[in-house]
Amino acid sequence: MRYLPLSDADRSEMLRVVGASSIDDLFRDVPEEFRLKGSIEGLPMHASEMAVERHMTALSRKNMVASDVPFFLGCGAYRHHIPASVDHIIQRGEYLTSYTPYQPEIAQGTLQMMFEFQTQVARLFGCELANASMYDGSTAMWEAILMAHRITRRNKTVISSGVHPQYVEVAKTLAQFSEDALATALPELDAEPDTERLIGKIGPETSAVVVQYPDILGRITDLTPIAEAAHAAGALLIAVVTEPVALGLIKSPGEMGADIVVGEGQSIGVGLQFGGPYVGLFACREKHVRQMPGRLAGETVDAEGNRGFVLTLSTREQHIRREKATSNICTSSVLCALAFTAHLTLLGEKGLRQLASLNHARACEAADRLSAIAAVELVNDSFFNEFTLELPVEARPAVHAMVGKGVLGGVSLGRLYPGVQALENGLVVAVTETTTDEDIAAFEAALREVVR
Repeated sequence: MRYLPLSDADRSEMLRVVGASSIDDLFRDVPEEFRLKGSIEGLPMHASEMAVERHMTALSRKNMVASDVPFFLGCGAYRHHIPASVDHIIQRGEYLTSYTPYQPEIAQGTLQMMFEFQTQVARLFGCELANASMYDGSTAMWEAILMAHRITRRNKTVISSGVHPQYVEVAKTLAQFSEDALATALPELDAEPDTERLIGKIGPETSAVVVQYPDILGRITDLTPIAEAAHAAGALLIAVVTEPVALGLIKSPGEMGADIVVGEGQSIGVGLQFGGPYVGLFACREKHVRQMPGRLAGETVDAEGNRGFVLTLSTREQHIRREKATSNICTSSVLCALAFTAHLTLLGEKGLRQLASLNHARACEAADRLSAIAAVELVNDSFFNEFTLELPVEARPAVHAMVGKGVLGGVSLGRLYPGVQALENGLVVAVTETTTDEDIAAFEAALREVVR
């Protein structure tokens, strides 16, 4: 028997209180074309567990698995080797159901892990402190924009053309429900981002400037002049890092003046996992700590003088009055953060630097070989493990053609920026330590054939 605790009168009263005329009004922010009309055609109303398992397995076999073919996809999600010991650690009983440690006396392991995670992220980003993780990189970027709004009491954010377009779309979606205005632009297939044009957009009403480092095309630029221009106007600099492994080799955003640094931690310990769950990274200057979303684990001593850990600061609505909260984030990706911490601890500083060096070396090798193909041009000569090629043909059908040859050969800019003709020949290629000589050779052969 179905359990329906609310009567029609109850539902009508609830709609009246929130100011909606019908339940459909609650979904008005979902575009009409994406709303389901009627039942899902072809989907049976019920099936046995074994039948569903067989069906889902058959569907999964239609996927081209990253580990089975030459893989060069990136643009915010990267394939790295994750030691088996990481999976062993996160499946220990005391961690498997990681959640908010409301009772610190029985959650010392989780709290210590959060403390270590914060320390690692702060050092990696070049900031004074970090929080205990966010949902993912894109929502962390939006939370940083809101945080800058609170600090500067301004509401205009200038977003660099090099920021991941899907991150920008997330910000645009959420900005509909705040008073924030976003100034955005499209990237151009140039070796260097147009820093002067970005700086020219900064004005007295600017709350923050958002840049990606390395950017969506893989370009690496000095953030110092952007930080100086932002600070001169009373604004903050927010840096977005989608590939944290890069910081094992290049200068951190915090060292170049970034006030808030956010990013995606998937590269370290988490894996691709068909798009999630991932883990958002968030760090900032100490003077802004009370405006930082999420929560902080801190170190202390107990009544007997023993080292211990507690939640030091929680500015989320679950801990304090909703109107005083800096964010409505009610949890964090603690298990993914644990995987990040376990992997980074196993690597250590020396290991991270070695991993980053290996990534860069493999990327340089691939860039040299691919750009040697007739009419294929390397757009940026400054990159970490991701670079952009300009093909003599449209990149999106070229990628599809390479899939038919068993090669996942990068992300087309036509997919990220549909309808933008100036970018349709752009192909973003990511190379990591998992890429072999045979992978690069297969990619080279496939690309030669499709651009012929």
